[in-house]
Amino acid sequence: MKNKKLFSMLLIGSMVAMSCTAQSTSQSGQSIHGWRGPLNNGSYPDTGLLKEWPEGGPEMIFETLDAGKGYSSPQVVGDKVYLTGMDEQEEKEVFQCYSLDGKKLYTTVYGNPWKQSYPETRTTPTIDGDKAYVISGMGEIVCINIADGSIAWTVNGGEKYGRKTGMWGTSECPLVYDDKVLYTPCGDQTTIVALNKNTGEEIWKSKALGDKSGYVSPILISYNGKRQIIGSTSMNAFGADPETGEIMWTFDDWGPKHTGEKSQWDNIAPNSALFQDGKIFFCHGYNLNGFQLQLADDLKSVTCTWRTETLDTHHGGYVLLDNVIYGTNWIDNNKGNWCAVDWNTGETIYETAWQGGKGKGSIITADGMLYCYDERRGMVGLVRPGNSFDVVSEFRIAKGSGPYWAHPSIADGKLYIRHGEAFYAFKLK
Repeated sequence: MKNKKLFSMLLIGSMVAMSCTAQSTSQSGQSIHGWRGPLNNGSYPDTGLLKEWPEGGPEMIFETLDAGKGYSSPQVVGDKVYLTGMDEQEEKEVFQCYSLDGKKLYTTVYGNPWKQSYPETRTTPTIDGDKAYVISGMGEIVCINIADGSIAWTVNGGEKYGRKTGMWGTSECPLVYDDKVLYTPCGDQTTIVALNKNTGEEIWKSKALGDKSGYVSPILISYNGKRQIIGSTSMNAFGADPETGEIMWTFDDWGPKHTGEKSQWDNIAPNSALFQDGKIFFCHGYNLNGFQLQLADDLKSVTCTWRTETLDTHHGGYVLLDNVIYGTNWIDNNKGNWCAVDWNTGETIYETAWQGGKGKGSIITADGMLYCYDERRGMVGLVRPGNSFDVVSEFRIAKGSGPYWAHPSIADGKLYIRHGEAFYAFKLK
C-alpha cells in the first residue's frame, strides 16, 4: 500500500510538472511569457475585467519604490513577478523577483547598462520553464535560474558578434522558442543569431545586412504551415527562417528612402511588428510612418499593401483589435496624438489628443478594452475601442522618476505598472 501510494504521488507530481512545462510555451514552441504578452503583440488573454474603474483608479494591491530605474515591463509567472532595473549605484543591470504582494525576494546583477543616452534598463525578461532570459544594454545575453536568481550562462553577444547600434545601444527583449534564444546584433558579421537556450552555444547566425540594429524585439509568426522570425534593423524589415537563420526577404522602402526627404534622424525602429493572416505591420516615430506588408504564400517575399502617415508610433507599441490598429503618433519627442487605423485599408479612423495635457504613450489590450499609459504625466486610461478615443476611466501614477516609458502588463486579473523605481499592481476584477 505504501508503495502504491508513493507511486501515485510521484505520478501526480510528474503530471503537474509536465503541465507547468507545457504552459510555458505556445503551440508554436514560443515562450508565452515574453515581451508584450503571449504573442508579443500587446494583447493579454485575461477576461472578466472591469469595464469601468472606481474614482481614483482600480484598487491597489501593492506599491514599491525599490525596482531601480528602468523602462522594462513586469513579467508574471505563477506566484512570482520578475522585473529588471538598475542597481542602487546605477552601474549595473539587475534581475529582481517579487512575490505577488510586492515583497522583493532576491536581486541578481547580470550585466552592464548602455553608457550613453538613456542608460536605464530596457529588457523585459522572457521566462521559459525554470529560466529567465535577458539582454543588457551592452548586448550581453544572460540566462538566469528563476528559483534562486543564480546565473546559468552569459554570452557577451555585443562583443562576440561586433554589434552595431544607434545612439541608444541595445534595447531588445529576447525571443525564446524551441531550444533557441535570439539576439539581433546587426553589423558586419551577422544580423540575427540563435543561441542554445540551455548552454548559450551558437546554433546559427544569419548573413549580415551591414546596417545598425534597431531597438526592436523580433517576433515568431506562423503562416501556411510554416514559421518565420519577423524583425527589423534600422534600415530593413526582414523575415528569417527560425531553423537556419536564412534571411528569406527584406524590405527597406520606408523612412527617408521612401519619401526622398532628408531627415535629421537615422531610421529609428523601436516597435515590434503586428501580424495577422499573412499581413505584417511596422510603424516607427520621427515621421518614418507605418506600412503594411503582404507575406507571400511561400514566405520568401513581401509586397507593400498600404502606408499611413497618421500612425507614427514613437516607442509605445500598438495593438490590433477587431481589425483596427490602435496606437499613438509622433509630433515631436514630447507630443503625440492617439490614433486608430483600419487594418485592411490603412484609412484613418481617428487622430486625437488625450485631453488634459496628456501626451503619447504605450498601449496594450485585454478583454475588449484598451489600456493607455501617457508618457508625460503618468495617466493610465481605460479606453473603449471604436470610432473615437473614448476614455472611460483614468488615474495617475504619481511616484517614480524619469519618463513614463515602461509598457504595462496584465496577468491573472491584475494590472502591473512601472515608472522608474516605482512599481505597482492593481486589481482589474
